[in-house]
Amino acid sequence: MTPRTVGALLLAAGAIALTGCGTRTAGAGDAAEPPAPSVTPSVDYAAQAAAAVARHDALFPAIAARCADVATGGASPGATAGELPADPEARKYAENHAYKQQAQLTPGARCRGDAHAARIKAAMAGGAGGKGAPHTVEEVRAVLTGLGYGFDAGGVYGSGAVNVSFVLSVPESGPCVTGRLGPPLTVEAHGVYVEGGCLEPRGGH
Repeated sequence: MTPRTVGALLLAAGAIALTGCGTRTAGAGDAAEPPAPSVTPSVDYAAQAAAAVARHDALFPAIAARCADVATGGASPGATAGELPADPEARKYAENHAYKQQAQLTPGARCRGDAHAARIKAAMAGGAGGKGAPHTVEEVRAVLTGLGYGFDAGGVYGSGAVNVSFVLSVPESGPCVTGRLGPPLTVEAHGVYVEGGCLEPRGGH
C-alpha cells in the first residue's frame, strides 16, 4: 500500500468520525432539549358567575325581570369587613364570633336574594295558591320544593310544629335564604359564611 493510499484512508476515517459526532438520530429523545412546559388555562370566574345567573334567570323569569336593571358589579363577595372595637372585652367577643361573618353580596345578588325571600315569605304566610300556611317540617319542605328550591346547601329543621326553620341556597346563582316560622315569620337573604356554606357555623374560637 502506497503512502498516498494510506493518507487517503486516514482522511476518510476522520471525516466519518466527525460526521458521526455531529449528527443526532431523529426521535432519539435527547435529554438536553426538554419539551416545552404546558400552559394551564386561567379560570374565568366572571364568565362562570354570569353563566350561573343566566341559568337562574331561566328558572325564575319573574325575579330575573325584577332584577334586570340592577347593576351586577359592586362589592366583591368577600368577608364582611368591620373594625374591631377598642374595648378589650368587646374586641375579644368580636374575635371569638368572627366565624359568623358572612360574604358580602353584590347589588345583583342582594336583589335576587331579597326577591326570593319575599316570594318564600308570601308562600309561608299562606299566600301561595290560596293554601294555608305550613306548620310542620314536612309541610315547609313541600312548599319550598313546590316553589323550585332544593336543599343541597341546607335543609328544613324542627320538631313537629316547634321551632321550624329552613336554610337553602338560591338555585344556580345563590345567595342563601334562611327562614323561621316563628312567630313572627322571618325570611331573609344573606351571603355564605366565611367558613363555608349557608348554615350558620356552630361554636367559635
